[in-house]
Amino acid sequence: MIPMPLARIAEITSGALSGMADPRAVVRGPVVIDSRAVEPGSLFVAIKGARVDGHDFAPQAIKAGAVAVLSTRPLGVPSVVVTDPVRALADLAGAVAESLPSATVIGLTGSAGKTTTKDLLARLTARIGPSIAPAGNHNNEIGHPLTVLRAEHDTRFLVLEMGARHAGHIADLARIAPPRIGVVLNVGTAHLGVFGGKEAIAEAKGELVEALPADGVAVLNADDPLVRRMASRTRARVTLFGRAEDAAIRAEDVAVDERGRASFTLRTPSGGAHVALKLYGAHAVENALAAAAAAYELGLPLATIADELSQAEPRSRWRMEVTDRADGVTVINDAYNANPDSMRAAFETLAVLGKDRRRFAVIASLRELGEESETLNVGVGRMAGAAGLTGLIVVGTEAEPVLRGAFAAAEEPPGQGSPDGPQIVHVADAEAAGELLAGWLRPGDAVLVKGPRMMDLQRTAELVLGRVTQ
Repeated sequence: MIPMPLARIAEITSGALSGMADPRAVVRGPVVIDSRAVEPGSLFVAIKGARVDGHDFAPQAIKAGAVAVLSTRPLGVPSVVVTDPVRALADLAGAVAESLPSATVIGLTGSAGKTTTKDLLARLTARIGPSIAPAGNHNNEIGHPLTVLRAEHDTRFLVLEMGARHAGHIADLARIAPPRIGVVLNVGTAHLGVFGGKEAIAEAKGELVEALPADGVAVLNADDPLVRRMASRTRARVTLFGRAEDAAIRAEDVAVDERGRASFTLRTPSGGAHVALKLYGAHAVENALAAAAAAYELGLPLATIADELSQAEPRSRWRMEVTDRADGVTVINDAYNANPDSMRAAFETLAVLGKDRRRFAVIASLRELGEESETLNVGVGRMAGAAGLTGLIVVGTEAEPVLRGAFAAAEEPPGQGSPDGPQIVHVADAEAAGELLAGWLRPGDAVLVKGPRMMDLQRTAELVLGRVTQ
């Protein structure tokens, strides 16, 4: 964080110093919401959650070296007392962003692929100058300002992932650190139940391009009609990416190898260059194009963009992590989260990577799909049941629609894969899935683990890989 005395922090957040806090004491370390992450010079933000109240950990934070606590009440330790710590966190981040006039803020949103694209873009901007990007998927009203607060005086680029749970969320995040470049990947079915339909999701995602200045750039997916339509909602210049012929940044001659990794010609107004991704899944092409388009707008040479994209490896956990056991079993751990679109992409990757091998999958019912939940989950089950699997494990208490779809597909004339259809089993939790799967697998098999974050299916992958953590 940019060094800042407590008096200035209190001024920005409309807070009051308490607990013998020294107004001249300077916060130099990171701003954190987890007392275990405190370093000397930190500011600890005490947030009351559903199960844990950060205020209870204030003494430990001060003992670990925090300069003060941002809290809602006096705690008997050096504190800045505010009405709402989350709002104060946003105000503090906004002040830091405003103090960095030479930094370029790049906002990124979409229903799927945000984190992978963010990782690629952070790698590309680092070739130009010091860059800050979220750890993991810190893209909400807490993670977003925490990322901004990691900036220092020499930061040139802030690559900020922006999620939306309701209308107005992205607009709020954009006010904290106003973006100059806005990247919109896609409009899919994630959080369909929260928004009520894809048009409403598009309306929320489009808040990013509405926040751009007239001299900014909107980087839009030419292959997604709902994203392409956002061009009418911005004052900024529009650059299209995708596979469409009118996309300024596009992929040509796309091919996928036996490991599910795509290669293509990256075509730009400056010419073309070959890209061979180390990321898994054909859907990674879209993410690479989006990152390339933003980097091209920043002036990065085409050869450098292609080289960086070709060197990039998966950086964020549980997103298309592909691991080969010593006995040749391949585990695709894509258990961070799931929606119908990402589920389809994952099964397509399994089909390529597991060609001519016994294939298995562990999945769970998808959430936040609203009135379409039953229909879409039946569709997921049908997709799995028709995927040529040897075995399918469905996890959790709300699995009935998925199981119904899977059994219906399995009774139809079989396609490629197991001639007798998959063995379909329902289990209670991730641990039970891991135990069952371990007994099924033989050397050379391939398995996909994919489901909503709340199901903790990464545990299943860890059990199969022998990497169980507490």
